[in-house]
Amino acid sequence: MEIETIKIIENLRKTRISMKMSLLGLANLAEISHSHLYYIESKKVIPSIDVVIKLAKALNTSLPTLME
Repeated sequence: MEIETIKIIENLRKTRISMKMSLLGLANLAEISHSHLYYIESKKVIPSIDVVIKLAKALNTSLPTLME
């Protein structure tokens, strides 16, 4: 897994936790399965760009912010 991908995943998780949002809550908002989000956050699966964009929108953030 590339360093950029790991950074995005870690920032997604940090943002979700800082918003006090559960995995299930974010998965529902992003319209993806709870298990898929779990595997993404566990770094067992590399998310597609479409999924990352859905997650960013659900978290009210942008892709560039997640890449910082």
